[in-house]
Amino acid sequence: MDPILCYPDPVQPELIAALERTGYPWRGTNKLETAPASVPQGGYAGSIVSAASVGAAEAIDASRALRKAAGPALPLLILVKLEHIGRSELAEDVFNDVCILPCSPSELHLRLVRLFGPARRQQSSEVIAHDALALNTETYQASIAGRPLNLTYMEYELLKFLASRPGRVFTREVLLSSVWGYEYFGGARTVDVHIRRLRAKFGEEHAHLLQTVRSVGYRFGAPKWSS
Repeated sequence: MDPILCYPDPVQPELIAALERTGYPWRGTNKLETAPASVPQGGYAGSIVSAASVGAAEAIDASRALRKAAGPALPLLILVKLEHIGRSELAEDVFNDVCILPCSPSELHLRLVRLFGPARRQQSSEVIAHDALALNTETYQASIAGRPLNLTYMEYELLKFLASRPGRVFTREVLLSSVWGYEYFGGARTVDVHIRRLRAKFGEEHAHLLQTVRSVGYRFGAPKWSS
């Protein structure tokens, strides 16, 4: 697997721990203008820019430099501190995902996997495919009719639960306990809101895949006993 480029160097210890836990090869650099050319045969698998030690302005400048040197297809994660949020320079669309520092190791790990995919199991990824929907349960990626879906973590988990059991009807209470967990104190409206958001992201043509069963709950796909 091609390495992930990290800026600046030295890379912060928390990021190194997350990268090693996930299994990604990586390389730190302070010279972004020449970094993409330093890795032959495919370039970098992605990039991470951290504002933990350099500040938001320099991190955004580094992100722009990477976009210019490596092209817009290179996945880019930016790490910023809470006080950076809302600053004008962060409004630029120069990164694919942003993680707020400080963050838990599990959150950083999850963001790495969602953006770059798991490093050690790419060839054995499990895909749930039904009608126009495709879900990769290892990379947390989803698409509808070939169009990528930008889902939140809980939207993805709810969709995965339903799509892996097509035709079965689940009450809101079962969905709450199975997807959010028994310790979640939100009401049934939480499920309704997430279903509505998923339908909106599916688009009008595919919204019917998430069906409401009146007075019961929801199911994905056609009922098992339909003629």
